Amino acid sequence: MKAYERLLNYVKILTPSNENSQTVPSSDCQFDLARVLENEMKELGLSDVYLDDKCYLYGKLPATKGYENCPAIGFIAHMDTVSDFCDHPIRPILTKNYNGEALPLGDSSLVLDPKVFPHLSSLKGRTLITSDGTTILGADDKAGIAEILTMTERLIHEEIPHGPISIAFTPDEEIGSGAEYFDIKRFDADFAYTLDGDTEGEIQFENFNACKAEFEITGFNVHPGSSKDTMINASLVAMEINSCLPSMETPRNTEDYEGFYHLINMNGDVSHATLHYIVRDHDQGLFEAKKQTLRLIEKNMNEKWGDGCVTLTITDQYQNMAEVIKDCPHLIENAKKACENAGVDPLVLPIRGGTDGCQLSFRGLPCPNLGTSGHAYHGPYEHISVEGMDICVDVIVELIKLYTEGC
Repeated sequence: MKAYERLLNYVKILTPSNENSQTVPSSDCQFDLARVLENEMKELGLSDVYLDDKCYLYGKLPATKGYENCPAIGFIAHMDTVSDFCDHPIRPILTKNYNGEALPLGDSSLVLDPKVFPHLSSLKGRTLITSDGTTILGADDKAGIAEILTMTERLIHEEIPHGPISIAFTPDEEIGSGAEYFDIKRFDADFAYTLDGDTEGEIQFENFNACKAEFEITGFNVHPGSSKDTMINASLVAMEINSCLPSMETPRNTEDYEGFYHLINMNGDVSHATLHYIVRDHDQGLFEAKKQTLRLIEKNMNEKWGDGCVTLTITDQYQNMAEVIKDCPHLIENAKKACENAGVDPLVLPIRGGTDGCQLSFRGLPCPNLGTSGHAYHGPYEHISVEGMDICVDVIVELIKLYTEGC
């Protein structure tokens, strides 16, 4: 089966995670995909297939005879999607021989436009997979799952020699907790790669340091006609807080290694308001400075409006895995060589986000990230190409071959 055929099956199973949930996984629907994958892994002939009660799915492909002493390499992808644009069935659309021009997304009013997404011109002639414009597609990260299982099928059917291979599919990556209950001992790999990136050939081992920041503002509500020097409008204080942040340090205005403050949502009235941010920076010092800026805002607002008016809660999420990967240069060098062997230029880029591998690297499982050929994640413009997915499968097959050399 081709990788894209698997993807078309997987994306129809809704798996949005839920940031407000207190359960693990955060949404029961993730089990719907996990059980499908569990059966598929068994049918492929994987051993030690195990789905735990927290929706972590594991399996192994034992080493080819004579290659048992090769390094044990792992591959990881996540089953959940974002919850945005995910409130009704996903209907993937295939556009064969894409002409590289503006592409209407189904009957929606949305258009996939090269003026907004310049890389589209490089996909001319390929078969493009999109949603109908009313939902996400779900290639993030079901493309990674499809590519890993397609790689597995190729190794088995083409009798390609390989060392021990571990596979895992995780829940709740999109809400930052995908690695929290990952059983590294059960996974039993020396190192691993997540398949959770963008363009084919992409290799990533530098990611953001990340945290969440929430301001809670308690106002003082009295009749507006007699509120002189008395009323504290929580919504206006919230607006004031946001105005204190550097206006150019937002996702829209930053790129590459530049960090940002990103306002996710805001709610409020006169009596009470909240601001929810995510804060990101590759540089640890600049990251800590951003958190200190937030604390300074809290301090100044309380001095201005009264103690207890503003409460800031900062929750760290993950660190830059470059600190770990720098001691394992073979992970990047072999990934680059695998890309070249597969006929694609390696693209070593920083991640403007994070993956399960970020946390796993700091737990003792070095785990850089590879591209899946997807683009425009987390919204209705998400798209991927059939040919790009095939290339990604070729890359990880070539990677496995490299790790069998000399065994």
